[in-house]
Amino acid sequence: MVAAGPGLRLRAGAYRFELPDVPPGRYWATVTFTPSEGAQPVKDESVRMDLPLGLGLVTSPEAVAKQLGVPLPLSAEDRDDLLTAIGDAQDDVVGYLGKPVIPQLVTRTALTPFPLRQEEELNDAASWPFDPDDECTVHSYRDRGDGTYDVDFLVGFDGASKKPVVRYVTSHAAEAERLRPGGVGSQGRRVSSVSAEGQSISYESAPEAGQAGALPNISSLSRYRRRLFQPLNLPARPPWPYSSSRGRGR
Repeated sequence: MVAAGPGLRLRAGAYRFELPDVPPGRYWATVTFTPSEGAQPVKDESVRMDLPLGLGLVTSPEAVAKQLGVPLPLSAEDRDDLLTAIGDAQDDVVGYLGKPVIPQLVTRTALTPFPLRQEEELNDAASWPFDPDDECTVHSYRDRGDGTYDVDFLVGFDGASKKPVVRYVTSHAAEAERLRPGGVGSQGRRVSSVSAEGQSISYESAPEAGQAGALPNISSLSRYRRRLFQPLNLPARPPWPYSSSRGRGR
């Protein structure tokens, strides 16, 4: 068992811990926290973590291995193959959405929050004079002691927090490895028939869209696509007196 030090409060319900240096893999953690001053500590023993974090991926090799029915821990070779499959599936999502699926950490120094903002509101991006014209959340902030703060923002689409994105990438990475000759979990391909002499094997194809167990279609992510707005090219109005002297707004 490896212990981590006390967590640093980032915002309501979010804390940062210094993670121990452990081999890559899936870990179950126990987190102890005190709900309020004077209250008894509470333990949460259901925290699951796939380490290492910060690989720029929306899912983990362990999540893909579980879908393939591959036992953990993974070998270094299997982990590398699954990371490649995840990256390929994630690239497909990025191309379809027209934007990255991992937000970028942006730091702004010496920011002054807008007037009348309370301490608990500093976790809201709208409390700061920073408008990146994209999705934005406050990751953390630090008081400089002179009324200003250094603020870390997460800017951009956070695919790892969107279940449809995680499900798509995990499922398609698993299926790609299942079908790849020699791939991780390829021995788990769906067998439909075997000849009497064992000379040939037929495999079932994946279920069709709409059937139970079918892979999610990339169109299921359409709600997250980057929208492009263009002005309408309206036809010219006929001259007066054949039309109103005022244009009709749209």
